Amino acid sequence: MDSGSSGAPAAGALRDSAFLAAARGERPSHTPVWFMRQAGRSLPEYLRVREGVGMLESCMDPELVVEITMQPVRRYGVDAAIFFSDIVLPLKAVGVDLDIKPGVGPVVADPVRTLEDVAAIPDLTPEHVPFITEAVRGLVGELGSTPLIGFAGAPFTVASYLVEGGPSKEHALTKAMMFGAPDVWDALMRKIAGIAATYLEVQVAAGASAVQLFDSWAGALTPADYAASVMPHSAAVLERAGALGVPRIHFGVGTSNLLGLMGEAGADVVGVDWRMPLADAVPLVGDRAVQGNLDPTLVFAPTEVMTARAAEVLAAGRAAKGHVFNLGHGVIPSTDPDQLARLTEFVQAWRPRD
Repeated sequence: MDSGSSGAPAAGALRDSAFLAAARGERPSHTPVWFMRQAGRSLPEYLRVREGVGMLESCMDPELVVEITMQPVRRYGVDAAIFFSDIVLPLKAVGVDLDIKPGVGPVVADPVRTLEDVAAIPDLTPEHVPFITEAVRGLVGELGSTPLIGFAGAPFTVASYLVEGGPSKEHALTKAMMFGAPDVWDALMRKIAGIAATYLEVQVAAGASAVQLFDSWAGALTPADYAASVMPHSAAVLERAGALGVPRIHFGVGTSNLLGLMGEAGADVVGVDWRMPLADAVPLVGDRAVQGNLDPTLVFAPTEVMTARAAEVLAAGRAAKGHVFNLGHGVIPSTDPDQLARLTEFVQAWRPRD
């Protein structure tokens, strides 16, 4: 696996990074911190460079991806960068007719209904996404000793967009296929799992040091349905990522009832959203590190309230095999960047009283 010569000089420093140490279950000198959606609409510099540029268009421009991914690293000094992309980008790259509409989200022109629809979706190859390789290599060169986290959408969440034709609160069509057309569902999930795994492989081959699989909508499932119809496909993605030798983070929204299963699917680090106290989540994930989980709205509270609650999360994280501090979901667009800077500084300076 060629990781690109630009990242080679920093290999030793990368191995020693607080983020990668915590993800491996070690105890770094401080609890590492990064934020989901740290590169995004809360940053004025992001809004400037994105002005007049569509979301998918920006994700396919290597120079723009490098700039956007670097912005929060420069501003906050976080312990990891998250690759700027979108969960539907690999589908766009293989030719699925979709777009991201402002204020709506991903919209698919021809939703998937049949086995023929699934078969019409090409498998992803590195040749589909040369701009990803270029962007990651550029980032690794700029980031130096700061790790880059690769990114992909989990099969259930991506399938929901393909089946529903866009965002959905009930996921009724998605579940109807899962329950009523299991052959189509299985084929679709296998197809998406292959695309997601290849997408992560491309990022790691170019120099990403860890990966995160996002399952935004898995919280709509019962544990039994998740275990039977979704978990095997997420596990297939995480297994291929694991063969690359990088830590794997698995995160879902509203998945308090699925944390144990999400860990068993192959995660080294289980992301926990804000709905569950981290102290309650730690015993559920087994011998794994955790990531999270400050309520994203607490950055709108007075600084002393925010940091007091952050200290509770940090203290709870000590019981886990490892702890990466994060919000319990993405940064809210109206967040004050200066408040996130204060939070980063507080987390990195925090030490346990014992």
